[in-house]
Amino acid sequence: MRSTEGPDRPRATEGRPRRLLRQNGDMASERQYDLALFGATGFTGGLTARYLAENGPDGLRWALVGRNRGKLEAVSSSLAGILGAGVAAPDLLVADASDASGLLKVAEAAKVVVSTVGPYALYGEPLVAACTTAGTDYVDLTGEPEFVDRMWLGYHGRAQESGARLVHCCGFDSIPHDLGAYFTVKQLPEGVPLTVNGYVRTGAEFSGGTFSSAINGFARARKTVSAARRRRQLERLPGGRKIRSPPPRPRHDSDLGGWVAPLPTIDGAIVRRSAAALERYGPDFSYGHNAVAKHLSSVAVTAGGVGAALVLAQLPPTRKLLLRAFPSPGEGPSEEVRAKSWFKITFIGEGGGKRVVTEVSGGDPGYSETSKMLAESALCLAFDGLPESAGQVTTATAMGDALLARLQAAGIGFQVVEPVPA
Repeated sequence: MRSTEGPDRPRATEGRPRRLLRQNGDMASERQYDLALFGATGFTGGLTARYLAENGPDGLRWALVGRNRGKLEAVSSSLAGILGAGVAAPDLLVADASDASGLLKVAEAAKVVVSTVGPYALYGEPLVAACTTAGTDYVDLTGEPEFVDRMWLGYHGRAQESGARLVHCCGFDSIPHDLGAYFTVKQLPEGVPLTVNGYVRTGAEFSGGTFSSAINGFARARKTVSAARRRRQLERLPGGRKIRSPPPRPRHDSDLGGWVAPLPTIDGAIVRRSAAALERYGPDFSYGHNAVAKHLSSVAVTAGGVGAALVLAQLPPTRKLLLRAFPSPGEGPSEEVRAKSWFKITFIGEGGGKRVVTEVSGGDPGYSETSKMLAESALCLAFDGLPESAGQVTTATAMGDALLARLQAAGIGFQVVEPVPA
């Protein structure tokens, strides 16, 4: 499945032009692989490999990368019966997450490298470094703010020089939110102050890898705060424009049919970074990111559980107990459970005298849809005509309309709705 660039593609306002060889496609044609998938032996990595096998374009040149060849061979064998008509079996490359020279060889061989190996704060940096050095596009599905900020601090400038696009958060964190806000902004007038609020509902389970990443993030709370502070000190904001978030305020909303509470995930920051990079978001843009629950007690229980996990994760003994209470990394919900899972995000946008309500919806958010989003992001970078960008960029900045079209074709809903759904 190949898509072409949409007629209304976004224009980035910062970031140096990509290198001439990348612009002409000469370097890309020299790469052995269109994409390399790192972590295919894990739960989400295996789903991503399956999606690529079934939905990859004719002639896709790809490789599975991991540290255990036997496990890679098992994944490859499981794909044999589902390969699309024009999709060849993937090559197998052995490389460890800590092997800098091995990772550089992988990065130099591919146009795009996809990573599903987390927690990213522990294992992700060497691969980002390799892709930056090789001028190779990189995508992952992290939702870890510390990792994203540290990678900006360490590699954004170098990636601008090499031409690499470093696109984090290409799963449920944060594509539906980032592209959902972008889709909403496109329905509103240009050149005026805009306000968008997102309201998230989900019904799903999570895997051992997701829980492990969350507990690791809680344990590194101080490092997360430190990395965010250093980024704020160094990052240049768009001149003459305001990008902000509304004050957090839990409340009941009868139109939305429940209690609304601020959702302190990375998604809101990603949306605001897209707004900072793209003038289409207007001279003054505000975005609020919220969860919706039917009962106030649900909000209180969730907040209490997160607070308790944050405290317990600070000490190694209690952190180990938390990790033992849930599935190990590599395990996740069954296909039957994923088939019943869902997500829906409502966006309410206002500006220039116009109000619009949009909705992004899909199936299992954490795994089935996340693997789809990650794979389509990689294919988009590998094959589609896109705006010039380099360095650490968001999905809306790097891929915009092209990725939006891909996800709609793949069954993820982006639509304008009225009135506000209850």
